[in-house]
Amino acid sequence: MTASAARADTRPSPRKRAGNGAAPRDVADDVGLDALVGHAGYAVRRFQIWIFQDFIRTLGEVDIRPTQYSVLTVIGANPGLSQMAVAKRLGIERARLVHLLDSLEQRRLVKRIKSKADRRSHALHLTAQGETALAKFKRLAAEHERHVEAKIGKENREHLLRILAGFT
Repeated sequence: MTASAARADTRPSPRKRAGNGAAPRDVADDVGLDALVGHAGYAVRRFQIWIFQDFIRTLGEVDIRPTQYSVLTVIGANPGLSQMAVAKRLGIERARLVHLLDSLEQRRLVKRIKSKADRRSHALHLTAQGETALAKFKRLAAEHERHVEAKIGKENREHLLRILAGFT
């Protein structure tokens, strides 16, 4: 055992952490953030965490994650798009997209059809089951957006979307 490990063993045990590893709310609130308070990146990241948690909770019954929803939505809006085009448009690494498409294909939501123009490429389409599922996912995603609006207000949500439009 190292000296630092021995010291750690003799310290009083901290309060139990929440299931996600975060300190209990009352303890975390007492921790100062110093310069982080003024960093847009820190605030955006914290908001993103909240957004993803709410999205996952809201769409939990259909087991769809934010990236899967984005891919399905883009394919639904652009039938026949190539994997490369989807990856590029959404900023997803190609290898990660292939894995994601494999899982969506196993769920019978997406189908890949060899491109007639380039046999090395696949055209992506929603299956009939995928189209039905996407309609339900969109209804649940709209509910999630209502949660965002309730959290930050309608005008702030609209303003945030205008600010972020340059990044989409």
